[in-house]
Amino acid sequence: MEALAVILEPYKEAVGSLAAIVTIGQMFSGSFICYDIYKQGNTRGIGIMPFVGGLIMSVLNLKYGYILRDDTMIQVNLFGLALNIIYLMIFFHYSLEKVKVWAQIGLGGAFSAALIGYAQVEDPKLVEDRFGLIITAFMFYLIASPLFGLNEIIKNKSTEGMPVPIILSGTVVTFMWLLYGIILRNKFLVVQNVVALVLCSAQLALIAIYPSKPKKEKTKVKAKKAD
Repeated sequence: MEALAVILEPYKEAVGSLAAIVTIGQMFSGSFICYDIYKQGNTRGIGIMPFVGGLIMSVLNLKYGYILRDDTMIQVNLFGLALNIIYLMIFFHYSLEKVKVWAQIGLGGAFSAALIGYAQVEDPKLVEDRFGLIITAFMFYLIASPLFGLNEIIKNKSTEGMPVPIILSGTVVTFMWLLYGIILRNKFLVVQNVVALVLCSAQLALIAIYPSKPKKEKTKVKAKKAD
């Protein structure tokens, strides 16, 4: 990794800027979900976790950016925080279970506050590594969450419900942050994004193998057209 870091070092600003641009682009992928919510007029069949998870990750990465004193991470995650707040406001507006939504947002906020509080009291010599480990674990959980229904995907031979725009953009983003982590010689950024890249690639492979709609549904559509 050291040799690659030396080779990429002159391109630090360019890689950092590109990583920031593609990350901001990925953050807009949530707008596709919001558009689906708007079209159907409610949030039925659409989970809040991508937005709550995005909010938590933005808060944690913003804090990590301050720990590392990295302006790129700070600017990107400030934007991400604002965008995820907007997404949550849209979700709440169209939700038919507003009390439940408030509870989920409250849990996400409490979780974020607890981890930020931990970072404040942790030994400054240890906080970078330990807080980075926490962010890594939570990020793996979020990225791997679409794979929790792997049995159903294989059983139904369908990837219906998998957020394709988010997964595709996430693959590009993790690759760019992997390069940036190598340049910074930050092992947590490197490990985070190597594993994230593998998880995203596995999901893209499933999307390539299986259609987005179950075969039964496709058969029904064809039958209707025949009528």
